[in-house]
Amino acid sequence: MKHHTVIDSPYGPLTLVADDGVLCGLYMTDQRHRPPEETFGSPDDTPFAEAEEQLAAYFAGGLKEFTVPLRPHGTPFQRRVWEQLTRIPYGETRTYGRLADTLGNPKASRAVGLANGRNPIGIIIPCHRVIGASGGLTGYGGGLERKQRLLDFERGASLF
Repeated sequence: MKHHTVIDSPYGPLTLVADDGVLCGLYMTDQRHRPPEETFGSPDDTPFAEAEEQLAAYFAGGLKEFTVPLRPHGTPFQRRVWEQLTRIPYGETRTYGRLADTLGNPKASRAVGLANGRNPIGIIIPCHRVIGASGGLTGYGGGLERKQRLLDFERGASLF
């Protein structure tokens, strides 16, 4: 059974979605590939206490690695990519090509990019830490401005 809640963040409202009490979605407003609201289940704050605490600690600069249980829904390849995203250290970035190499398929950078763009649990699964081969920002479901702000924040810049 799915439930959802909306919390405030320095990046705007975040919609948290849980499937049987386990976080399966974290969506920003106007996010590309955001599922329709009616798929989020009924409103209920109960399953989100741990995720909310960890997100608050992250935004306060005191949490570098999330430990909240996750259940991202996707293809086996997408889940492999998302698992690799969780291994990118706080404040660091990786290229799509490097992620493809890590997955054992150096020619799969485009597929890695597509999977990255379908990440259903933004921020916690840090797809914002993936950049283009030239080192520049590339697409981000939450918008390039948010991506830059998240990267700047993790590199020590002020949120505001």
